[in-house]
Amino acid sequence: MKKKVAFVCVHNSCRSQMAEGWAKKMGSDVLEAYSAGTENYPEVKPLAVQVMEEAGVDMSGHYPKLLSDIPAEVDILITMGCNVECPYIPCQHREDWGLSDPSGGPIEDYRRTRDIIKEKVEDLVQRVKNNQI
Repeated sequence: MKKKVAFVCVHNSCRSQMAEGWAKKMGSDVLEAYSAGTENYPEVKPLAVQVMEEAGVDMSGHYPKLLSDIPAEVDILITMGCNVECPYIPCQHREDWGLSDPSGGPIEDYRRTRDIIKEKVEDLVQRVKNNQI
């Protein structure tokens, strides 16, 4: 049985989208991945899509979603560290990754964020496989 994981931040336009992309690429055998934001936003940041494509993750079909667009209950809730006040979402495990937002910065910031998120998702997948979560 796969665990449902939701990656949440304010706009669902960058970090949470990257996390969903990595989780689907590296953890699809153990995770059912979703991402969402607490506020509307018009698009996924083009630089986020670009740096994920550089790493072999296709996010061309991704679009910003709200919490109401994903399952109401998840097993794992990950907030990206955007000081997001997450409404109570029922979950068995919750953690905040404390990631700074590369939005508005140079592409190198997006690449650095992408690589940090990859490491965190790899760790998350391993913990799920080891029944630590």
